[in-house]
Amino acid sequence: METSLDIQAIRKDFPILQRQVNGQPLVYLDNAATSQTPDQVVNTIVDYYHGYNANIHRGVHTLSQEATDAYEIARQKIQNHFNITHSYEVIFTSGTTHGINLVATGFTSFLKKGDEIVVSAMEHHSNIVPWQMLCERTGAILKVIPMNQEGELLMDAYHDLLSDKTKLVFCNHVSNALGTVNPIEEIIEAAHKVGAAVLIDGAQAAAHIKPDLQALDVDFYTVSAHKMCGPTGVGMLYGKEEWLKKLPPYQGGGEMIAEVTFEKTTYADLPHKFEAGTPNICGGIAFGAALDYMNSIGFDAIAQYEDELMQYATEQLLSIEGLRIYGTAKHKTSVISFNIDGIHPYDIGTILDKLGIAVRTGHHCAQPIMDFYKIPGTVRASFSFYNTKEEVDILVAGVKRAKNMLV
Repeated sequence: METSLDIQAIRKDFPILQRQVNGQPLVYLDNAATSQTPDQVVNTIVDYYHGYNANIHRGVHTLSQEATDAYEIARQKIQNHFNITHSYEVIFTSGTTHGINLVATGFTSFLKKGDEIVVSAMEHHSNIVPWQMLCERTGAILKVIPMNQEGELLMDAYHDLLSDKTKLVFCNHVSNALGTVNPIEEIIEAAHKVGAAVLIDGAQAAAHIKPDLQALDVDFYTVSAHKMCGPTGVGMLYGKEEWLKKLPPYQGGGEMIAEVTFEKTTYADLPHKFEAGTPNICGGIAFGAALDYMNSIGFDAIAQYEDELMQYATEQLLSIEGLRIYGTAKHKTSVISFNIDGIHPYDIGTILDKLGIAVRTGHHCAQPIMDFYKIPGTVRASFSFYNTKEEVDILVAGVKRAKNMLV
């Protein structure tokens, strides 16, 4: 099935794709780390600083009101995109890591010694370390859902881990290292049956999948704008109203208060209770513009084309003798992690860079996955809707060249 997308027209929205690296045309295949940013989003940033740069929620003057309106419209765009019930359930953050830490810190007062927290074996470090810190503070116990060689979670083992001691379950929607799409519907439903809350790390999923958070019935869901054509330094945490009201503020400062005296402070209503200080105003507005851009292309068309790219790249890479792909789940998005027998991934990545090909090498902030496979890391090629099959061919030729040079 041929894609309905006009890829060449889309690529013109991303001027960076026209540049050269080391004298070669750039082939950008590090989208799981950060996606590129189209003119439509860049222009939104420029318009903000040229036209109405001002602090929000605090001024009666025109610029402040314009900035406030644009920022809150962006919040509504996020609400609509993820099908969130109330706009005040959208908390602007600096990114996914911020959102996870906000929840982890808030749960300190809810947990006691012997309570249990469940995470999956394929988490990013940002969805491991905050929970370890929470366990150190509270005496709670961290349990891990194991995975198999294909890079899929062992769901029978997950169900066995759950009990009335389970208070929190955390899992990524999509693995950044393997591309696996996890069965979060089943994870959420099972956790709720034992009374546990669930946070889903949607950082890798949101660029490829349009999640319906009401249908998922998830308690918390967090994403970063820079994975989905937006700027760095901004993201969102969704939380069900009942949980956000129970959680204490993460930070103290301006904007998150209702009234302050030296004797007592009362906190602002949602969402401002969790948004202390001057936020990344321009980033929030640009996040909304990025969602507009991706929705104008269409997530169904994006998913279909990216799957086509991944299947093609998988087939071509596997034609290289000695190449192994890590992460062969039945359900995965456009990430391919691989190694070649006897060659360190860093060496392959270095040669590919000399050829203008940008991939990621290392453990991808998912060291437990690499320990599971007993490898130091992988070469990771990750695709977006602006990549092409011609770029896949360049990657494959580059990997073959690297192999010939290094074996």
